[in-house]
Amino acid sequence: MATETDDILYEIRENIGYLTLNRAQARNSLTIPMYDRIAQICNDAPTDGSLDAIILTGAGERAFAAGTDIAHFRDFSKPADGLDYEKHMSAVFKSIEQCPVTTISVLHGACTGGGAAIAIASDIRITARDLKFGVPIARTLGNYLAANNLARLSLLIGAGRVMEMIFTSRLIDAQEAEHVGLVSNVYDNKADAIAKAEEIARAVGAHAPLTLRATKEAFRRMKERYSDIDDGDLITQCYMSEDFHEGIEAFLAKRKPNWKGR
Repeated sequence: MATETDDILYEIRENIGYLTLNRAQARNSLTIPMYDRIAQICNDAPTDGSLDAIILTGAGERAFAAGTDIAHFRDFSKPADGLDYEKHMSAVFKSIEQCPVTTISVLHGACTGGGAAIAIASDIRITARDLKFGVPIARTLGNYLAANNLARLSLLIGAGRVMEMIFTSRLIDAQEAEHVGLVSNVYDNKADAIAKAEEIARAVGAHAPLTLRATKEAFRRMKERYSDIDDGDLITQCYMSEDFHEGIEAFLAKRKPNWKGR
């Protein structure tokens, strides 16, 4: 069975769902409809044993996903724009976490911003050797990584490392990602990583589904409790700033932003 849109491909073969982010020409940058389709696929995953796992990949060779399409942010003009966007994203990533079957992200190339958020919301992450993972928003757009994503990433690799990554805007490679526990395996190329993901999917498909679902939900509740803070003022502070709009225009013009701190 296969279902698809232009930018998201989804096919089920031999009890494994293959979800592909399909904007290779834009390094698989994500539009809102793409996020919504991912959430729909995860929300609609069957629990009757016909689906063992969903494997998420990015089309092409350059990126898993390079974040949200910058064009989406150009019209942000009022606090509700930033607040609504982060609320929407929170629901999408929660859908990945609550998916009743195992989600496995196969990373390669650039995995940044929204792409990184999808990866850390997944149950398992493996990668090709060319990975560049991070959230370089302090260097690029001047926006904000919401508390729920800070919690997810901090529980994976530690709050101190997350703070350092965001403050320096550096990207970590596959070797470091494996060392800090972000990914469980590193492979020479994307094809080998996908083959390993299929092996994992078949293995988990043979295990007790209620045990897996209960474990997933326990971890989700742990992360939710860790991020149970009101950060609406922080979202507004960043998304309504002059710096954020400067970051967008600088990014699109491929120049360095002129930060003002306001």
